[in-house]
Amino acid sequence: MSSRGKYCVFLFLLKSILSDPGTSNQVVLLDTTTVLGELDWKTYPVNGWDAITEMDEQNRPIHTFQVCHVMEPNQNNWLRSGWIQRQAAQRVYVELRFTLRDCNSIPWVSGTCKETFNLFYLQTDGPLPDSTRFRPTDYAKVDTIAADESFTQTDLGDRVLRLNTEVREVGPITQKGFYLAFQDVGACIALVSVKVFYKRCPSTLRNLAAFPETVPQMDSSSLVEVRGSCVENAEERDTPKLYCGADGDWLVPLGRCVCSIGHEEMDGYCQACKPGSFKAYAGNTKCSKCPLHSSSHDQAATICHCDKGFYRALKDPTTMACTRPPSAPRNLVSLINDTALFLQWMPPSDTGGRKDITYNILCQRCGGSDSSGAVTQCEPCEPDLHFIPRPLGITGTSVAILDFAMLASYTFHVEAVNGVSGLGMTARSLANVTVTTHQAGPALVGVVRKDWASQNSIALSWSEVEKPPSDIVDYEVKYYEKEQEQLSYSSTRTKAPSVVVTGLRPSTVYVFHVRARTAAGYTAYSPNFEFTTAAEDPDIADQGQVLVVVTASVGGFSLLVILTLFLLITGRCQGYIKARMKSEEKRRTRFHSGHVPFSGIKTYVDPDTYEDPTQAVEEFAKEINPSYICIERVIGAGEFGEVCSGRLRVPGRMDISVAIKTLKGGYMDQQRRDFLREASIMGQFNNPNIIRLEGVVTKSRPIMIVVEYMENGALDSFLRARDGQFTVLQLVGMLRGIAVGMTYLSEMGYVHRDLAARNILVDESLVCKVSDFGMSRVLEDDTEAAYTATGGKIPIRWTAPEAIAYGKFSSASDVWSYGIVMWEVMSYGERPYWEMSNQDKAIVYQHQWAVL
Repeated sequence: MSSRGKYCVFLFLLKSILSDPGTSNQVVLLDTTTVLGELDWKTYPVNGWDAITEMDEQNRPIHTFQVCHVMEPNQNNWLRSGWIQRQAAQRVYVELRFTLRDCNSIPWVSGTCKETFNLFYLQTDGPLPDSTRFRPTDYAKVDTIAADESFTQTDLGDRVLRLNTEVREVGPITQKGFYLAFQDVGACIALVSVKVFYKRCPSTLRNLAAFPETVPQMDSSSLVEVRGSCVENAEERDTPKLYCGADGDWLVPLGRCVCSIGHEEMDGYCQACKPGSFKAYAGNTKCSKCPLHSSSHDQAATICHCDKGFYRALKDPTTMACTRPPSAPRNLVSLINDTALFLQWMPPSDTGGRKDITYNILCQRCGGSDSSGAVTQCEPCEPDLHFIPRPLGITGTSVAILDFAMLASYTFHVEAVNGVSGLGMTARSLANVTVTTHQAGPALVGVVRKDWASQNSIALSWSEVEKPPSDIVDYEVKYYEKEQEQLSYSSTRTKAPSVVVTGLRPSTVYVFHVRARTAAGYTAYSPNFEFTTAAEDPDIADQGQVLVVVTASVGGFSLLVILTLFLLITGRCQGYIKARMKSEEKRRTRFHSGHVPFSGIKTYVDPDTYEDPTQAVEEFAKEINPSYICIERVIGAGEFGEVCSGRLRVPGRMDISVAIKTLKGGYMDQQRRDFLREASIMGQFNNPNIIRLEGVVTKSRPIMIVVEYMENGALDSFLRARDGQFTVLQLVGMLRGIAVGMTYLSEMGYVHRDLAARNILVDESLVCKVSDFGMSRVLEDDTEAAYTATGGKIPIRWTAPEAIAYGKFSSASDVWSYGIVMWEVMSYGERPYWEMSNQDKAIVYQHQWAVL
């Protein structure tokens, strides 16, 4: 059997392995495993590739192409696909599934046998006519495809299948479609399936916003910003945004929508509140059950209406239960003595469900009977009646009443009210009590006269109007300043119908009224009389002022002398004490310095020396309130998550531009520690040429590191984009800034280990600052000490020979890396040692180090 015949024997093994579930972020343009008819692919020459169609267990065709002209030299066999329309793709991916035979397993094969084949493509705006001549030079090469695993003759006998899968990126695709072409140069190969697809971010719902299907940009490092639209019955709070990555994944959700009033979030949508519930405010809270004594009968209710007989006050929130007016006060009683009437009561038994209960005192005075014997009608009480504390809006359960008339009948109504009293047709909550005053009769004091007045005193006298029914025991004189309007008053007693009132103010109008007290009690007050005290003597006032001025001057001078002497004495003492303290501080610094060396520059503390690395973050990095951070856009993707730009808005400070590194969700504890380790390192540095740490967010999600924003980004890409635009002095100035930053790190006993132009950031003033401390390590006090790499990739082109040969880093190896950075800067971002591979450079370095 020929080699080709032997190869065909094993193709039936492919029938059960060609299922491909696909992924949701792929749009398939071609999949040969799903084509039911003929593929109609072209071969050049005709007898090069063979097309073989087999049927699987589900009676689906399996289209394969094979070629195995390994016995003949100088093979150049081409297989071209049909025209593939690109649709919305800017880049496409080609997934090839194939088997390849090991050349050593083919007997009598010549040295022309190959184990690779080539992939090409050709862009066109439409299918080529059948008459078009096939010209290989029209096709652009994508890559040479090699097999990870090949099979042998033994594998055929054992029915062992070794299937290879390779994916290659093709693009950019700018025309409407393209052809794929496969070149065989002498291999024994079977092309089992070809799948062509492009990636897109599928339509999705995030934060109650819908985002359409989006195709990534051609630049794999760029993210596409997509604005979402709120779902039905939702409204924007912050503009919802997502970023479409090159792999078809949505990244960094920003902004959000919230459900409108009367709707709640459910399964990513805003559903109407059910009857019996409501939602009065827009937000992502759930609908609430109607409060007590209220109900809603429709969907999407924004308020629950009160049941009959219940109310809400204007200032009551919609979430508050409906309430009703209180019942009447209980157990209202009165107590009267010679001068005052007291009312007391208990709170209502039913407060109506509220706590804002106050009381109003309503008063009516009912006179005696007229000449016919009929009782006269009641009328409002006289305005002179004095209530303590007040007649309306009382919060306590008692009140005192003064200045009532003698031998009068009063009816007092105590009304209990709350916030909903007066709403609706509700009865007033009143408690009633009738009080008859037992005073000695009408006023017995007539006109009150001022006999004389001084600055501080007034002498008064009065006469009786008529003969009293009983002997007068004494008189009460009540007085107050007119401007005070009886808010506060004083009183004095006298047995004679005269009195001298003292303790008054000069040039002030006072109001007086007098009443008598007999064995039966007090009579009514006399009418009010107004009298004025004498004015102050200006001569005496001037003398007093002079005395005050002289006294103040003498006292002030004496105080000044005392203070001067005190300061002279204490100043000398303080100077001596400060000198002693300064000397002692220097002595302590010299002999007991902690992290401060003799040079005065503090030393670096390695976060790995802490038993708990999070303690280093708390010590060296400031915690920032996440509400102060406003993320504006995504500028890239880092090792741990996205990198964004935004603003830091700390109250009391000006807004500043910052870069925000975020830790993506689903992280492990070790990833969190590695992420925050860089912050605990940066937080120890304070130099104008070292990137400045603003702070961290560790107490909420996502975890963030906030640093100053460098407008021009990384130095290498910045220089490449501006090739030849700077003078030599400007380039040297950039290098000087880097040298200043690295000198600062070296003086702190710190080794960077990854100094390169890509890790230097440039601000808008072309100031260069050292960043990226992920590979950094600390040096001990021994200046000859170096640290050994414990694993990970070493940047070969920037690393010193001793570090490559022995994995040892020091400040000297940083100096070597600085030399490479100098070359990068002066060449405008050229790749160092561009003509050498990393392996070649490592070998040369090791040889140089061995010679040294």
